[in-house]
Amino acid sequence: MNEKVLSKLKILAESAKYDVSCSSSGTVRRNKAGMLGNTVGGWGICHSFADDGRCISLLKIMLTNYCIYDCAYCINRRTNDIPRATFSVSELVELTMEFYRRNYIEGLFVSSGVVRDADYTMERLVRVAKDLRTVHRFNGYIHLKSIPGASRELVNEAGLYADRMSVNIEIPTEENLKRLAPEKDHQSVFAPMRYIQQGVLQSAEERKHFRHAPRFVPAGQSTQMIVGATSETDQDILQLSSALYRRSTMKRVYYSGYIPVNAYDTRLPALKQPPLVRENRLYQADWLLRYYHFTVDEIVDSAHPNLSLDFDPKLGWALRHPEYFPVDVNTADYEMLLRVPGIGVKSARLIVASRRFSRLGTYQLKQMGVVLKRARYFITCRELPVQTIHELTPQGIVQLLAPKKKKSEDERQLCFDFSE
Repeated sequence: MNEKVLSKLKILAESAKYDVSCSSSGTVRRNKAGMLGNTVGGWGICHSFADDGRCISLLKIMLTNYCIYDCAYCINRRTNDIPRATFSVSELVELTMEFYRRNYIEGLFVSSGVVRDADYTMERLVRVAKDLRTVHRFNGYIHLKSIPGASRELVNEAGLYADRMSVNIEIPTEENLKRLAPEKDHQSVFAPMRYIQQGVLQSAEERKHFRHAPRFVPAGQSTQMIVGATSETDQDILQLSSALYRRSTMKRVYYSGYIPVNAYDTRLPALKQPPLVRENRLYQADWLLRYYHFTVDEIVDSAHPNLSLDFDPKLGWALRHPEYFPVDVNTADYEMLLRVPGIGVKSARLIVASRRFSRLGTYQLKQMGVVLKRARYFITCRELPVQTIHELTPQGIVQLLAPKKKKSEDERQLCFDFSE
């Protein structure tokens, strides 16, 4: 590998680090005769995680960090004076293969700044994936970033070679997107999303009739929203996420705490550090939407439009709704068990399966992974009940479980008001 390529690698890997919609889960592509690589075997540098919990190493890179757009929140905006570089298609393909042969990586995540126009950039990204698959017979994981505004034909071709594709929404509302990125709009983002969805559904239908019909984006699609750069509430963000998850092909929505890389731009908030706690709370709320049968209106509402920074969203819901508790773990249905703080999907299933044979107590619950530190205030079991939410009141539980720290004024405003 020559010095020129290494210099480009350093610049473009640095430019790619702000995109968090990088995941290698959701696809199975095994070894085949005459092909190189797979998405299920091997170990390497930990960059991402598969569905079974394995660490997956990915080459996370940009094709170029030149860009025609001047988005206020982006490090690669055209008015920034930063080192710029561009890989040729052949350079990026060779780099990927060399990294794979040395066991540095198990797959590729490739994105790009927009040069000339969306179709020109997208065509180059498609050529990278196509050459890897058809020329080098690369059978490993490929996550390809679709360019907003790209044509249906190019998106459809990309889907034949990529395992997963993503199109980043970035700013949740059109109004704020126009304020920070005047050259962009949501339509240019949602159009490629729709093309991907239609391609996946069409491919699934074709494979019902033709066993060897080509697969289209078998791991589905993902997207990313920036949190904290604009005035949207958590309710605004989660409502958009919920709408996206109603599309069967949307696998993950990623939340990226705003990093002030362009602090000189007065349109952006003056933050000392990224809102990482808020980002984490959104991921927890996202989990409740996807796996715990919660709706957005149950997690946040007009009275509480933002998630608490002190408590996870499920505990917050339980504190606002004491009328549902305590829950008897020996009789409650599975859906109600999922709403108990400290009980997860795995432990709820174990409870339902185990109580057919004997009544459960705290010892058994602890063995099943129930977090009794939180759950004990919301459940009863075969033993004499301890003080529950009704004896202690929500305010009392807040005092018992609240993190021991001095809250800032902003955090106090986001805490729950139980005086109503």
